[in-house]
Amino acid sequence: MHRPAGAVLAALTVFLWCGPARCAVIRNHQQQQQQTDRPIIGVLAQENLPGDQFARGSSYIAASYVKYLEGSGARVVPIRINHTEEEYAKIFYSVNGLLLPGGDVDLQTSQFSRAAKIFYNLALKANDAGDYFPIWGTCQGFQQLSVLTANKNLLTLTDTKAVALPLTFTPAAQSSRLFRSFPKDLLQSLADENITSNFHSWSLSMQNYSRNSKLKRFYKVLSTNNDGKKEFISTMEAFRYPFYAVQWHPEKSPFEWIDKSGMVHSSSAVRASFYTASFFVSEAMKNQHHFSSPAEEDRALIYNFSPVYRGIHAVFVQNYYFD
Repeated sequence: MHRPAGAVLAALTVFLWCGPARCAVIRNHQQQQQQTDRPIIGVLAQENLPGDQFARGSSYIAASYVKYLEGSGARVVPIRINHTEEEYAKIFYSVNGLLLPGGDVDLQTSQFSRAAKIFYNLALKANDAGDYFPIWGTCQGFQQLSVLTANKNLLTLTDTKAVALPLTFTPAAQSSRLFRSFPKDLLQSLADENITSNFHSWSLSMQNYSRNSKLKRFYKVLSTNNDGKKEFISTMEAFRYPFYAVQWHPEKSPFEWIDKSGMVHSSSAVRASFYTASFFVSEAMKNQHHFSSPAEEDRALIYNFSPVYRGIHAVFVQNYYFD
C-alpha cells in the first residue's frame, strides 16, 4: 500500500521545519487522528474438539471470548479456518486487532496454527511499517505465539490443568504497557489472591525461554508461576510490537460457569478480566483498518451467527460453530 503524494509531501514538510520536541507533539497528534472509536477485533476459530456432540461444521469459537471483547467496547469478526492467504490478508486490513483463543489443537500442523502464522507475519510487517496492529493470545494463543516467534515448540508439561494461582510479577511488570494502568489494588489482588484460572498442560518454562535467543529478544516477561516443580511464564508482552500473551484465562471468570477447581468468580477476578480486555480493545483503537463498505462489515460481524448453548456444566457454556 503506497502513501498518497500529498501525505508524503506533508510529512517531508514537517520533518524540514520542526524541531524534535515539536515533531513529537505532531506525531502524537497524528496518531490520535488515526485512531478509531469503533474497533473490530478478529477472533480466530479452530478445529472442533473431538467428541463435541454439539459441533456443527468444522470449527468453533467459545462465546466467552466474544463477550470478553464486546464487554469492553469492541465488535467481533469470526476468522474461520481453511481460507486462502489472500482472504486472510483482506480480513487483516479490515479488522483492528486479533485474538488467539485457548483450545486444544496442534500448534504446528493445525489449520488454526496455519492461519495464526499468516496473521502473525502480516502483523509484523504492518507494525514495522508504522501500522499499529495488536495481537492477544490466551492460553493456547500464548503458546501459539511462542511457537511462531521461536520457530519451534519449546513448551513443557506442567501440573496446571485446573488451578487458580496468583501472579508472581517481575520488575518489568510495573512499567509494562499491559499492567501500568491497572489500579494498584487490583495488581495487589493479582499478586496475592488465587484468581487467575489455569487450564493448560503445556507451559513455556523460564528455563526454555532463557535459553532461546529469539524469545528473549522478542518478549518481556511480566509474570511467572510455579507448579511446584517448574517456573513458567504466565504473562508476557513483546518489546517492539503490540503483542500480548497470558497463559491464564481472564475471560472465564465472568463468562464460564462449569463448577470445577480453577474457576474463580470473585469481584477481583472479574475486574482483572475487564481490565485486560479493556486494555486490548484500547490497543485495537490505534489503527484505522476498516472494511471496504458498511455492507461488507455487516456481513462479517459475528452478529450473523447464533451461539449454541452447551449446558451450564460444559467447559464452554456457549460456542459459535462454523463451516
